[in-house]
Amino acid sequence: MAEENTLVRLAALIHSRRSDTSGKSYTSQLLTAGTERCAKKFGEEAVELVIAAMASDDKAVKAEAADVLYHLLVLLESRQIAFDDVLKVLDGRMGTSGLEEKASRSGNAS
Repeated sequence: MAEENTLVRLAALIHSRRSDTSGKSYTSQLLTAGTERCAKKFGEEAVELVIAAMASDDKAVKAEAADVLYHLLVLLESRQIAFDDVLKVLDGRMGTSGLEEKASRSGNAS
């Protein structure tokens, strides 16, 4: 089982790549391209995960899920939203029924 802080460490690494000017960092290239490119890439990866999930290849699902998580963190970084802030939102929802939480957001985009 992966360590619980893997995503936190990955978010920190992605943040550090913002200032990488070597031209050797894919993450840095994505961040330089801007939020729109990061959002499109996240969407592409999400679709690939859906396609993999509908097939019977668990290995592909795991790989695509990892890609989705990585690209989500890059997208958050492109918007300068700290991963910890997202975790705080999730933490605040713990213990609340998903249906109750969604109802509390009525009028907000879901």
